Amino acid sequence: MAKNVKKWGLVVILWLVALSIVGCSACSLWPAARQTGTLRAPVHVAVATPTLSAPQVVGQSDIEEPLLINIYKRVNPAVVNIRVIQRVDGSSLGLPDVPGTEDNNDQFQQGVGSGFVIDGDGHIITNNHVVEKAEDVQVTFADGTIVRATVVGTDADSDLAVIRVDPSQSPLVSVELGDSDQVQVGQRALALGNPFGLRGTLTVGIVSALGRSLALGRTSAAIGGRFTIPELVQTDAAINPGNSGGPLLDSQGRVIGVTTAYEANASGVGFAVPVNTLRRVVPELIKNGHYAYPWLGISGTDLSLDLIEAINLPVRRGAIVAEVTPDSPAAKAGLRGNDQTVNKSGREIQVGGDVITAIDAQTVERFDDILVYILRHAEVGQTVTLTVVRGGRQQTVQVKLAERPGK
Repeated sequence: MAKNVKKWGLVVILWLVALSIVGCSACSLWPAARQTGTLRAPVHVAVATPTLSAPQVVGQSDIEEPLLINIYKRVNPAVVNIRVIQRVDGSSLGLPDVPGTEDNNDQFQQGVGSGFVIDGDGHIITNNHVVEKAEDVQVTFADGTIVRATVVGTDADSDLAVIRVDPSQSPLVSVELGDSDQVQVGQRALALGNPFGLRGTLTVGIVSALGRSLALGRTSAAIGGRFTIPELVQTDAAINPGNSGGPLLDSQGRVIGVTTAYEANASGVGFAVPVNTLRRVVPELIKNGHYAYPWLGISGTDLSLDLIEAINLPVRRGAIVAEVTPDSPAAKAGLRGNDQTVNKSGREIQVGGDVITAIDAQTVERFDDILVYILRHAEVGQTVTLTVVRGGRQQTVQVKLAERPGK
């Protein structure tokens, strides 16, 4: 399961203490002479000297090094360490009640994360989960300057947040935003942030995959689960607790994503919110404090071969509607979810739902295509046209999108 990259202060302190007690175990360069009763002359052993690489080979192998150094020097001043204090329910942490206190469950915890400056007005991007419910936010710049910040706006459904510092309190260096639509698998990816509270840490890898989707948004009772964040950038650049909210950079030092999660049970599997999501969401967070998402109101899955064969579908690609949220735009438009099961190779398969093959004439190859299209091209109140296969026949359905429910 992917985890949002958080790290609390106590764990940071323990980790740093552990570092401080690690010492050198190899302290002797020569083996001690073994006493055998007879004094022997020292034995001289010839040691081969490694052959140096040819200058042209060294030049080729080190061509990336000055680029990385340059990126770090340019971008690191724009990256900040964020420290937050959050009020939590002590009972949820298993802490004992304190007799005589006014509120026995009133407890606080400290968290750390990362962020980066985007303009000269003091706006800083980070993750929503870094500053969620924060009562105190402190920002430390690369030069050691520490200032307080205020939360401008948050969006749990993209895990993005904007905080702001007084621009007069510290000289601001801002990042350059790239274009995540131009990112390709295999290109260099650099993560800058504060893993385990270690400020100004650079890790290097590649873009491992594009278009990942994770249920990292807020929990909604209306849909009975979490909203999905689509189009995540996957990278093997090391991302650890404390990297949350830091920039993922390309080989030119431009931001291509905001690091947000890592796979808890695997190494080298991290995720970042694409920068084009930031371009869409952040202006609204600065202006209104929140972002209004257009909402269809369905859950579903990609077509599988078993499903296609089980009900003899006339199409080979698309998304089947599993459930339609009551009173949602989809329900009002008459979309249908699964209402029966069939047995296929000893397994029960849910069927009967509409199969969506296009939205506004754009081909739907998988369920995520519907979500991505709505987020990129639609607005609250806009009507979209779905092409669906129902009962073996193709038809169109008009749906007027609403805003995502608040809870």
